Amino acid sequence: MSKLFFIGAGKMASAIAGGIVKAELFKADELAAYDVSPQAAEAFTAATGVRCTGDAFSALEGAENVLIAVKPQYLGSALEKFKGKFSGKLVISIVAGVTLETLSQLTGTERLVRVMPNTPVLVGKGAAAFAGASEAAKEDLELVSRIFNAAGIGLEVPEKLLDAVTGLSGSGPAYVFEFIQALADGGVAEGLPRDKALQLAAQTVLGAAAMVLESGRHPAVLKDEVTSPGGTTARGLEKLAEKAFTGTVLQAVRAASARSAELGKK
Repeated sequence: MSKLFFIGAGKMASAIAGGIVKAELFKADELAAYDVSPQAAEAFTAATGVRCTGDAFSALEGAENVLIAVKPQYLGSALEKFKGKFSGKLVISIVAGVTLETLSQLTGTERLVRVMPNTPVLVGKGAAAFAGASEAAKEDLELVSRIFNAAGIGLEVPEKLLDAVTGLSGSGPAYVFEFIQALADGGVAEGLPRDKALQLAAQTVLGAAAMVLESGRHPAVLKDEVTSPGGTTARGLEKLAEKAFTGTVLQAVRAASARSAELGKK
């Protein structure tokens, strides 16, 4: 019997399982996984120490909880063979864009939690939000919170806000990568070697984010502490304001959130 059984053993599942084991939430031998791809199964076990089984039905039957981590286009076919087998189990889904209602239809249960993680879970720095269905108990939600806090942070929100989460933290890493590249490009334009400019840009973003999270202080306050009157930072911020930096980022989040909602209706 396993504490948690993964249906799908790709990179996100590997990162989540690795976080669970590292945080000692469960031991590796208390987890199990199944993937149709032998290569994915082998990589999962190598990365996490968690066994992948070829007998998915027995593994599911003996699992207390299940985490579904397959691509959206394969979800229906992946779950069809298991329909009716989820009774009495907590089912956690990280499948993008698939609602609790659809998950209930596919699994035959209401003891569900839908999670929207992001790719930095791969390095233990993920930002995830989750919402529970009607039969998900307080203890179920607490378990999901512990699982995703083991690989970053996990926050509970109403399901209607998961599209906003997708637009912000789900798509957000891409915005940040774009910003890091732009910072580095600026450094290169001023004469810095590319490799050093990129290291400085990435570390600057990492350090600034850590200051927000660890200090608990508002970004505006931290920004003001860096900004001397008439100084270099003030001049740079003036140019960002001139080019509508803040409004552009806001609109990017809103556009991605709207697209998430559109895709969820298909």
